[in-house]
Amino acid sequence: MSPVLKAALWMSGAIASFSTMAVAGREAAAQLDTFEIMMYRSLIGVVIVCLLAWLLGTWREINRQNLRAHTVRNLAHFTGQNLWFYAVTVIPLAQVIALEFTSPLWVIVLSPLILGERLTLVRAAAALVGFLGILVVARPDMAGVNLGIVTAASSAIFFALTIMFTKRLTRTQSITCILFYLTTMQLVMGLVAAGYDGDIAWPEPETVPFVVMIGLAGLMAHFCMTNALAIAPATVVVPIDFIRLPAIAVVGMLLYSEPLDVFVFLGAAIIFIGNYWNIWVETRQKT
Repeated sequence: MSPVLKAALWMSGAIASFSTMAVAGREAAAQLDTFEIMMYRSLIGVVIVCLLAWLLGTWREINRQNLRAHTVRNLAHFTGQNLWFYAVTVIPLAQVIALEFTSPLWVIVLSPLILGERLTLVRAAAALVGFLGILVVARPDMAGVNLGIVTAASSAIFFALTIMFTKRLTRTQSITCILFYLTTMQLVMGLVAAGYDGDIAWPEPETVPFVVMIGLAGLMAHFCMTNALAIAPATVVVPIDFIRLPAIAVVGMLLYSEPLDVFVFLGAAIIFIGNYWNIWVETRQKT
């Protein structure tokens, strides 16, 4: 199996995990603020990562190299994730994901500068085709701009930076090391941000399952994405995530009665074409 196809399979797991996290985040936000959600999510992640490192004997892979890159990566992710969690509570899920998906455009622009990757015509065209599909689904209207739209769009920039530095770290750091600093650093960030006012809410019994889902899905999403980024260029991996948009649109319709029309499926078809074209060309180049 080619690296590009392996990356596509890993990204399928990331898509399912991110979608689960969006639904659980909306439910948990009924009682907890975004900082508290991030704190509990990271706490669950620390326990899981440490347990797996102990069971798999990968503790020795955790080191203090590239701490600056880890810090920048996790600050960017912590900021973007808080903005994203807020957005999923105030605007439709499909709109959040559509705006979040401007991040591949930032990845394509920044990859040559930060990662030294080559920007090919096919990669750029695939991302643009995917973005065209997003516009068909979202049909953005400037008259409808509100805080939810602004935070969702802003989160995309920070997620793009997260992807850049994750890819950079995979060159020298193991997945165990990356996930360890992801969870521990963001646990500290979440504790400071949630506790700055001296009041941290404990999740109610009905909220606990959603908090656990957020922790598990968030960690699995990053595990899948990190594996994908470790074996394929960021400009190949990221456009695959476009498929999450029609998936979350259907979820929003079924769970929250959010409107769904033919343009969602038309946009999904355009997104699929862009992704399939990119994967097909990259696969042929490797053979």
